[in-house]
Amino acid sequence: MGQRNNTNVPDFILLGLTDSEELRLVLFHLFLLIFLVTVLGNAGMILIIRLDLHLHTPMYFFLSHLSFLDLNYSSVITPKTLENLIFATKHIAFGSCFAQLYFFVLLGATECFLLAAMAYDRYVAICNPLQYPVIMSPSLCRSLITVSYLIGIFDSCITVLPIYTLHFCNSNIIHHFFCDITPILTLSCIDTHEVEFIIFIFAGSTLVVSLTSISVSYASILSTILKINSTSGKQRAFSTCASHLLGVTIFYGTMIFTYLKPRSSYSLGKDQVASVFYTIVIPMLNPLIYSLRNKEVKNAVIRLLQKMESTRHVR
Repeated sequence: MGQRNNTNVPDFILLGLTDSEELRLVLFHLFLLIFLVTVLGNAGMILIIRLDLHLHTPMYFFLSHLSFLDLNYSSVITPKTLENLIFATKHIAFGSCFAQLYFFVLLGATECFLLAAMAYDRYVAICNPLQYPVIMSPSLCRSLITVSYLIGIFDSCITVLPIYTLHFCNSNIIHHFFCDITPILTLSCIDTHEVEFIIFIFAGSTLVVSLTSISVSYASILSTILKINSTSGKQRAFSTCASHLLGVTIFYGTMIFTYLKPRSSYSLGKDQVASVFYTIVIPMLNPLIYSLRNKEVKNAVIRLLQKMESTRHVR
């Protein structure tokens, strides 16, 4: 990450969500349950998509990568949060803190553009169904995924490196449950307006560009659906993108609320609630949203269970 300036802060202390021992115990069990569901749900989604040939389509190719991102996204934040809830020590090493921040930004930015790629996939499927196999070729799908990851890496470097090189001498106490941008910036003993401006430009560009792409895709989808004469046809068309639209609304709603605002309006309580939602809860919701509303995934699960049962009887 380069050479950082001299600092009197060898590590940080994450204050966490609450000082109440009883509430910490409740949150520990709740977050542990959510984390287990997240791991099982996303890992299960990846496994089902890999094993079932019926799901080897562009939509599920993107969905498997979304599950991969959510699985890692939660793993970057939740284990350390669980540790801090159950143990008295809440230290996190300087390097570990910035590693957490780096992967947090990388995965979040990548997911933004992956959701945009998924919206484009739905646009082609509904607006150009006859050309869908040609347009959404395997090479295009791989290219969209590669670009999403490259943008995530670039975004995380541009965001984290300027913060990494700041002086930290005022305090080492982070008033948050993980190493997030705004709580770390408040610890700097030098002016951070230039760094904040850089972060705002790149974070804002990531959200605006990806959200604009999604909005354009869904505007075209809506226009096409409204032209369908039959009610059942409209319902079928809408059902193919309803899960994605719900996931996009939840993800972008909390991200915009948290990050697209000046540091002066930072509110510890409100921002922590929003942060819990998009770092811990949303990675659990995505596999549920995409599986419970999707007959193809349900049928794939049934086929997989039947195959396992038949294999067991043969043995």
